[in-house]
Amino acid sequence: MKPIAVFQHTEVGAPGAVVPILKEQGRRVHLVRIFEGEPVPLKATDFGGLIFMGGYMGVHDDFPWIAQELSLIRNAAARGIPLAGHCLGSQMLALALGGSVARHTAPEIGWQALQTEDSQVARNWWGEFAGNEVQTFQWHADTFQPPPRAVLIAKSLHCPNQAFILDGRHLLLQSHLEMTPDLVELSMERNGHQLIRQHALGNPAISNPDDLTRDLQARTAQMRLILTRLYTRWVQGCG
Repeated sequence: MKPIAVFQHTEVGAPGAVVPILKEQGRRVHLVRIFEGEPVPLKATDFGGLIFMGGYMGVHDDFPWIAQELSLIRNAAARGIPLAGHCLGSQMLALALGGSVARHTAPEIGWQALQTEDSQVARNWWGEFAGNEVQTFQWHADTFQPPPRAVLIAKSLHCPNQAFILDGRHLLLQSHLEMTPDLVELSMERNGHQLIRQHALGNPAISNPDDLTRDLQARTAQMRLILTRLYTRWVQGCG
């Protein structure tokens, strides 16, 4: 089997639970450290699947690697190679494959509820979590409009476009189900001023700062169970 490429764009945007989950599925992982200056691979066919993580930047920013990753995404999709994106990564997939990305009405930060769909497609991906409310971790100011053929599998109160399946194989996740306790704490350390400012402004899509790091082991462990279910389905299409 070919390795799965995982693209890390910032230190805070580490893959967290993604890498151990993939390894539990018997997959080799090739981590592409964009934030350390590693180049974007030229050939999508070197990999069984591609996963794009988050970052503070936007898809329309003028970083050379963004255009290169968008091109790689289109190349992979044309060859039927499964793609997955988390936060920025989901927005890159949407933009590259026929959707759009724009500023959301307000940032969504911290612990939020996802309402999963109960369609046949959603049940195929969420399994026992389909049709239920699950908790996830958010940190985004942009939102994406997926390509018209995408199927919604989850929404949230403050940002309806949360999770989609595209062409039966590509997974777009606006939120950060991959978070570990260390990553939540690092997010607060580096970017907590954003949360505190938005909370003071009365933004309803913001966690209480005092709640952000509460019960991290239990919360992130539950998210890992959910993400494992998604990636167990996703890797079935990987070469």
